Parts: sequence; structure tokens; C-alpha cells
Amino acid sequence: MTGTPVRTLLLWCPDWPVLAAEIVDGVPATGPVAVLHANRVVSCSAPARAAGVRRGLRRREAQGRCPTLTVVDHDPGRDARAFEPVVAAVEEVAAGVEVVRPGVCALAARGPARYLGGEEAAAERIVEQVAESCAVESQIGIADGVFAAGLAARTGQVVPPGGTPGFLAGLPVEAIGRPALADLLRRLGVRTLGDFAALPAGDVLARFGFDGALAHRLAAGHDHRPLAVRQPPVDLTVTAHHDEPLDRVDAAAFAARMLAERLHDRLAGHGLACTRLGIEAVTAHGQELHRVWRHDGLLTAAAIADRVRWQLDGWLSGGTGRAGARPARPTAGIIRLRLVPDGLLSRGGLQPGLWGEVGEERDRAHRALSRVQGILGPEAVVTAVLGGGRSPADQTRLVPWGDERLPARPGPPPLPGVTEAEPGAAGRAVAQSGGVGRAVAQSAGAGRAVTGAGGVGRAVTGAGGAGQAVTGAGGARRGGPRRPGPVPPWPGRLPPPAPAVVLPVPLTATVHDATGEPVLVSARLVVSAAPARLAVGGTAPTEIVGWTGPWPVDERWWAPAEARRRARFQVCLADGAALLLAVEAGRWLVEAIYD
Repeated sequence: MTGTPVRTLLLWCPDWPVLAAEIVDGVPATGPVAVLHANRVVSCSAPARAAGVRRGLRRREAQGRCPTLTVVDHDPGRDARAFEPVVAAVEEVAAGVEVVRPGVCALAARGPARYLGGEEAAAERIVEQVAESCAVESQIGIADGVFAAGLAARTGQVVPPGGTPGFLAGLPVEAIGRPALADLLRRLGVRTLGDFAALPAGDVLARFGFDGALAHRLAAGHDHRPLAVRQPPVDLTVTAHHDEPLDRVDAAAFAARMLAERLHDRLAGHGLACTRLGIEAVTAHGQELHRVWRHDGLLTAAAIADRVRWQLDGWLSGGTGRAGARPARPTAGIIRLRLVPDGLLSRGGLQPGLWGEVGEERDRAHRALSRVQGILGPEAVVTAVLGGGRSPADQTRLVPWGDERLPARPGPPPLPGVTEAEPGAAGRAVAQSGGVGRAVAQSAGAGRAVTGAGGVGRAVTGAGGAGQAVTGAGGARRGGPRRPGPVPPWPGRLPPPAPAVVLPVPLTATVHDATGEPVLVSARLVVSAAPARLAVGGTAPTEIVGWTGPWPVDERWWAPAEARRRARFQVCLADGAALLLAVEAGRWLVEAIYD
């Protein structure tokens, strides 16, 4: 609890959720608009209030009073994003702003009043600044304490110093902002804040609890906490302008080194480090280029310079590449280069390994794969991420190297102590599976390098993926954080073990019974005869020594254009091979191969 309340200036934007919907979503606030949460109105526009819409009404009742009412769902994130420019406009006039909630911000009145010529002049200046910068109407109230200033802002009043208790005394108890408490006080005969403030504090605490005691202090004009001012974000970006356009790689590399050192020094001055780096360039013809690089470790000055140099090399080298993998060379040289740090954290948040750095092999892998991305683009190097799905092919998603390795859809919970590979773990897999030099040399010719996890990496090589360089093995690692909460398995998902080779394009096959007749599966999943021989493509038939199934899959039956119905079998052949077969529309297919 605080002593004397601080003289507070509070800015209030009426009907802010409605204005935020207009700013972000383009909903016209000049018409009848209502923002709903849990099927009740939490805010409405002036035309809606004129039609009888009020806060707390249910959706159906509000639409009954105003048939032309536009209904918008409540989105606190949208309100906060739209309010940020308003706060920034206030900070251009006065420092030390606290965001009470979206649409309301407060600051100490003493500073602006002293250098703007009084409290009323400061209020007028801030309202004008918000209107000019954001085209938003606002009202300001000034009183002793945030609570009283918020009530004064409803009518645009400036309460004289020391006059806050008298200003609050005549207000109804509903102004306290606690409907249940206000209803109880009215039934007890307490109708104004002055009546409530006159009650003994000990009796209020005993009867209404801690929340009632806090409301009692507010009714008496005492704030329960000081202003929690926010610190404006520091602009850490660095920009370099060049009179002579940079059209050679060596000149661009020199400029990149100087700019990277400036960025590193600025981050170090604030005790920060970045895990993502945005590189922006503008050419002499106005073409804008942008790329974001990620790194799971500390981006040192050398690491920043390397990434900027690689990216500029990729842009300035240009070329067409295979299948358009390489972007075209810019039509003019670069005249402006800008580095934007992202993913900021304290330098203490990234520590080296117990015995020094994390490992030479992983660093070499990171540098090599990042180099490939700089030349061929981010999609040139991808990492396999396992997720949910019914078939092995559906459970794999390829994401660019360094991006968030999150599955597109939830899958089964991981095994105890095992998590999906992180970018660092995948980097180690690259070094262990044949050397970084080989991966880069192959991916340069193919235009694509894949670092896979477990059987997924082997799946591409087993399918003979022409023009692709794949480095896999050991996509999972022990230790590290685990995914929170169990995730139920997909219905119709194949039981373990998972196949080692998943074919990108299933191979056609024929299955015959012992008499040489084709094996058919009816709509009721009845197999015409036991499978005896299997022929893949044009190869000679091989005897089937064991089989199990069928496992039916009937997907998206409600969408005829996307519906898919098939049955799967697991078979063992006389030569020791184990295959996953699927029959769909009368055709047999080989989907995967087991070890």
C-alpha cells in the first residue's frame, strides 16, 4: 500500500475495442457495432447505444434491439496491438507511461505539467498529439491516483490537488467497478463512494475480505500501488547508406563486416544477444530484399558478419538455378543495408558447454548449411519434423533449416526421455553421417539438401530421390525438454514399429493368391483369398511367407473431392523383406519398407 497518491494524468479512448476492430479489421465504427465475449456485449459504438444496446446484454437481445448491429468477437491481442501506436504517441510528449489496459494509459502529471505550462495545457497537448498521430479521439482526467483519474477521464475533468476524496464522495458505488460488491452495498444502504469510505476499515475487512478492503481504500482516494511505468523499447537496428551502389561481393563483404561490428557493439552495450537476424537491403532501383537468419547459439560479431556476407553473396551472385531455386540477381547495386536483431535475450541466457564450446563439428555443419541457404535460399536446406497422421508419409513435414521445428499437427507423445531433434542436434547428425563437405557439394549440384530425423532421412535415399542430397540418421536425442501433456494417438494410425523407408511415390504392385488369381478386398474389408505372391512393378513375383491386415482408412468422407478410402497390409517376403502395402480403388501399392 502507498501513502500519498501520485498526481496522475490518465488518457482514456472511449469504446476502444470497437476502434481496435476498425483499425485492425476495417469494421466501420461509425455504424452500430458491438464487441462480444462469452455471448455478452463488452463494448459498443455510439450508434449502437443510441439504438438501446448496452454492456452486458446477450447477443440475441442486442440484435433484437438493433437488427443492423455488426457483431465482432472480443480479441485482447487485437486491442493491445492497435493501442501500441497511441502509447508511442503519448511517449513522444511525456515519458514514464503505464498501460493500464488497452485503451487506457496513465503517467505522472508533474513532469508534463512543468514543461508544458500546467496540467490543463499538458492534457490538451497530449490529446492533440494522439489525434494528429493516430486519428484517435481521447479524453484525459487528472486527479490524485490512477483510480480517481480514470473516473475523471470519463468527463474530462481536472480534479484540484487534494480534492480527490470530495470528487469521489458523490459518485455511486457502481463506480468502484465491482458489480457484486456494489449490489451488496446498495442492499445494505451504502449508495455512494463517500458512504463506503466512511465505514471503519477494520469492519470492511472483516465483512468483505481483502478485495472489499482494497475497494474501500480506492473509495477513500488512496491508490494501492504506484505507477508501473514501461520502458520504451530501444532501437537496436543499424543502417548503412552507400552513395556508390554495392554490386561486387568483395565490397559488400567489407560493408557487412563493419555493420556487423556496429550491431554487436550496440547489443553488447545493453547486455543483450540475438538469436535471429533480419537482413534488409534496398537497391538503387528501389527493390527491397529481406531475409531472416536463425541460430540456436550466441550470434557473435563474426557470426553476424558471416551471415550478412553469405546473404549478400547469395543476392549479388543471383542466377536462375534449378527449378528456380536461386533468386534472380538484383537489377542494381545495394544502396542501403539494415540489420534488425530479433529474439533478444540476456547474454547470460546463452552459455557455452561444460567443457567449452558446443563442438567443432556442429559449428562446421551450421556454417555449411547456412552457406547453402544463403546461396540457394531458405528452402534449399530442410529438416524433417515428425507429427501426427495415419500413414508414415503424413507424419513427416519438411521445414527450412533453422526454422521452428514444430509439427503441423499434433502426434503421439514422445518416448520417455526422447524429444525431436533440435537444430543443433540435427547439425551434429549432418557431421556424423558423412561429413559436411560432402553434404554441401551434393546439395550445390542438386539444389536441395535434406537433414532428416531417423527413418525419414533414409526414406528419401531409399526412394532414390534424384537430385537430392540427404543426410539423416539419429534425428532424436536423449535428454532436454519434453513436450508438455499427453497427446492422444491418431485413429487409424499404424502401430509400431515405424517403417525405415517411406517412398515419396508409392510403387505399383500386384498381389496373387496360391492359384494365381488377383487378391481383392471388398468394401466390407473381406479379402478374397490369402496373399501368396507379390510382384513390384515389372520384377519377378516373390513368395509371401506372412501377412497381416487389413487396416481400413476412410478419410474426409464428408468432402467428396478430398475423400480417400484404402486398406493397408503388412507382408513378409521369402527374401526377408517386409513391406507396407495399401490397396486403393482396386490397385495395390507399396508405401513403405521395414528394416
